[in-house]
Amino acid sequence: MGSVLIKNGRIITAVDDYFADVFIDGERIAAIGKDLQMDADKVIDAKDRLVIPGGIDPHTHFDMPFGGTTSADDFETGTIAAAHGGTTTVVDFAIQSKGESTIKGLDTWHEKAAGKATIDYAFHMIITDMPQERLPEMRKLADEGITSYKLFMAYPGVLYVDDGTLYRAFRQAGDNGTRICMHAENGIVIDEIIKEAVADGKTAPVYHTLTRPTRMEAEGVYRSIAIAEVAKVPLYIVHLSCADALEEVKRARARGVDVVAETCPQYLFLDASYYEKEGFEGAKWVMTPALREKWNQDVLWQGLAFRDLETIATDHCPFCMNDGIKNPERKGKELGIESFTKIPNGAPGVENRMSLIYNGGVVEQRISLNRFVELTSTAAAKAFGLFPKKGTIAVGSDADIVIFDPEREETISVNNPCTHHMNVDYSAYEGFKVKGFTETVLSRGRVVVEKDKLVTKGGGSFVKRALCGSLLR
Repeated sequence: MGSVLIKNGRIITAVDDYFADVFIDGERIAAIGKDLQMDADKVIDAKDRLVIPGGIDPHTHFDMPFGGTTSADDFETGTIAAAHGGTTTVVDFAIQSKGESTIKGLDTWHEKAAGKATIDYAFHMIITDMPQERLPEMRKLADEGITSYKLFMAYPGVLYVDDGTLYRAFRQAGDNGTRICMHAENGIVIDEIIKEAVADGKTAPVYHTLTRPTRMEAEGVYRSIAIAEVAKVPLYIVHLSCADALEEVKRARARGVDVVAETCPQYLFLDASYYEKEGFEGAKWVMTPALREKWNQDVLWQGLAFRDLETIATDHCPFCMNDGIKNPERKGKELGIESFTKIPNGAPGVENRMSLIYNGGVVEQRISLNRFVELTSTAAAKAFGLFPKKGTIAVGSDADIVIFDPEREETISVNNPCTHHMNVDYSAYEGFKVKGFTETVLSRGRVVVEKDKLVTKGGGSFVKRALCGSLLR
C-alpha cells in the first residue's frame, strides 16, 4: 500500500477546526502539518473542502433474514453504498438463532461478510435467549471483539426476550465491561393493540404507526434503564424516535446513569404522514419504531444539540417494494399487501446519512461542524470501543478520511446515480435537496471513492473492538 498526501483542506474533528495537510503512509495517518513537503504516491487537493473522519454507522442490517425475506443489501452492495455516502465503518448486527450458540451466530455473520466488504465492519450480537449455562459465551464474544449485545423488548415470538433474560444478560455484560444495546418498546402490549386493529379490519400501512404508541417506547426505555441500573451495565438505546422516550433518557442521565441514545435520520426528517400516501406506498416507511408525529423532530434536534442524544445511526434495513417481480426467490414489502403486520420492517438510508445530517444540522444551524463530526463518527467510536483507532483525524489513527464538499447541492433520488447505490428500488428520502456532499473517501489509506466514482472494490476488514467507553460528561 502506498502513500497519500491531502493538501489545503480544512480539518474538522469533534474538537478541532484548522487548515493543514495530512500525510498517510500505508493504512494510517503519519503526519499532520502546514505545507507538508512529502513524496507521496498520490496527492489530493482538498482546497475549499472539509477533511473529516470517515463516518461510523453503528446500526446496520446487511443480509439479514426477517419476516420471510432478507434485507436487500448484503455486505458487498451495502458497504459500497455506505462508502459513497461518506461512511467508512459500519457496526452490523449478527443474530443468535433461538436455542443455539451465539458463537455459531457470529460465525454465520463472518461468513456473510468475508471478502465482500469495501469498508471496515464490526459486529454487535443480537441475543435471543441466554440461559444461565450459556452466559460464559458472552465473555468469549468479548474476547473476539464483539463488545456489545442487542436485546429486544419487541417482536414477541421472534426476537423478544423476557425481563429475566434481560437481567441475566445485563449482569454478565456489566461484569465483562461491555455494553448493552436495547430495542426498547413494550412488544407484549403492542401485540395486543395490533390484534385489536386487525380484528377491526384495520390493515393498511398507516396502522403500523397507530398501533405502536410513543408511550410504549417510553415505557420500554424506562424499564430497560431501570434494569440496567440494578445490573450495573452501560446501556445504549437504539433508534430512539420520540419526545416521550427521550424524556426518560434525560431523566436517567441527569442522575448519572450511564445511558446513551442514538436517533436516526428517518426520525429527524420523516413523519407519520408518510404512511397516509395513496395505496400501498406507505409500506416504504414501515420500520420499527414507526415514524412519529412531526413535532417530535424539533425535540430530537434539541436533544442532539444538548447532548441528550449522542449518536446518529441509520438502522439501514432495506426491502424492495417489488422485489418478488425481479427476484421470485425473495419477496419484499409486497409480502404485507394484505396486512401491515406482514410488511418487512426496515428502510434504506446508509448512503444518505452524512449529507442529510450536514444539511439539516450544520446548514440549518442546529448543530456546529464539530458536533456534526461527533454525531456521525466520534461518539460511536467512543461508545463502541473503536476510538482513537477510528473516529478522529490524528497521527497514528486509521486513515479513514472523507473529503467533503460543503457547497455541493444534490437531490436525493433513486434515479440520481450520485445519491443511490443501495440495492433497493426506492429512496426513503426521494426528492430531498441537500447541501453538502461526499467527494472522496479513503478507507485505511485506500482511495475507495473519488469524485463520485468507486475506484476500489473490496478490501474492507473485520475490526475487533475494545471494551466500550463511557460518554457521560
